[in-house]
Amino acid sequence: MKRAFDFAAAAAGLAALALPLAVVAVLVRATSPGPAVYWSQRVGRGNRLFPMPKFRTMRIDTPEVATHLLDDPHRWLTPVGPFLRKTSLDELPQLWSVLVGHMSLVGPRPALFNQDDLVAARTAAGVHALRPGVTGWAQINGRDELAIPEKVALDADYLARASFLFDLKILLGTVAPVVLGRGVRA
Repeated sequence: MKRAFDFAAAAAGLAALALPLAVVAVLVRATSPGPAVYWSQRVGRGNRLFPMPKFRTMRIDTPEVATHLLDDPHRWLTPVGPFLRKTSLDELPQLWSVLVGHMSLVGPRPALFNQDDLVAARTAAGVHALRPGVTGWAQINGRDELAIPEKVALDADYLARASFLFDLKILLGTVAPVVLGRGVRA
């Protein structure tokens, strides 16, 4: 049921958001050199790597590490990057990953390929068995502000409580942090 819901919602979302997606792509290309969409290697279900798309919010010469590991993340942002991150518009291309089955609408956020500490902690907690999500329990309880142990504890709690109704609660709970731009770094 979860996969069918994910597929239908992602297909509907991509169709309904086609024009806004095109506008954001044009804005990214018009304000900085490089492609509009950035594909990063992320850790998916079973710790397998998959390519995850996002609208590019950072310059093309940015080191490929988690934003919080950059010395001065703001210096790497594109002119529209802060707005896209605050509004989470940069995340919309991930609907493609949901459509093709690499991601779910709800699950733990996919780690970067080089976030070994996060991947190891999630594996120890059994969270690696889950399909990563566009949003998740940790996302609505702190987003980027959470330390790895807190994030993994929330991911493990999601694993223990996973259900269609819990997913709906998380989807509804995603609205306020996104609209208010809470918990987003750089």
